[in-house]
Amino acid sequence: MKNVLDWMATSAILSFDVPVTGGQNDPRLDPLFIALKGTMDPDEAEQLEAGIWALWGLSGDDDIDYLMTVGIGAMAERDGETALTAFNEVVSRAPNYAEGWNKRATLFYLAGEHELSIGDIKTTLRLEPRHFGAYSGLGLVYMALGEERKALDAFEQALEIHPHMDGAETHIRELREIVKGRGF
Repeated sequence: MKNVLDWMATSAILSFDVPVTGGQNDPRLDPLFIALKGTMDPDEAEQLEAGIWALWGLSGDDDIDYLMTVGIGAMAERDGETALTAFNEVVSRAPNYAEGWNKRATLFYLAGEHELSIGDIKTTLRLEPRHFGAYSGLGLVYMALGEERKALDAFEQALEIHPHMDGAETHIRELREIVKGRGF
């Protein structure tokens, strides 16, 4: 029953007349992160995560949101040039919007531009230190670079924020074995 009540409270937070500032500054994020950290129910964690991503995806500016949609769609279509143009415009016009940096970091990772990805991830995390997706992405970049200790640290940070994050525990187990085997 407690989980149902928590979910209802979360739904109310996402649904009612709370001023929307967009992105990482949206006031509805704090209770979602608290609930995410405290839940023991993986289904509830999935709903809370979806709510967080939905709020991160709102910039508070219709033009920026449109550019994000263009960039995400282009990325899905493997049109890196269009995606990069859109995300460059987002970070230029809204430099304090964490998710713009995060999406461009993802694009850079997919393009094998690891150092550029790390730079954008660091900006994302400076703007939104709770960005478990950015930490997970950082872990993937460091894995691609063969920097297992740094990858392990990044995945552990992601799991600290989001205890039910898909794949994080698996990566952590594998990386601990590798790091332990190297005597780090």
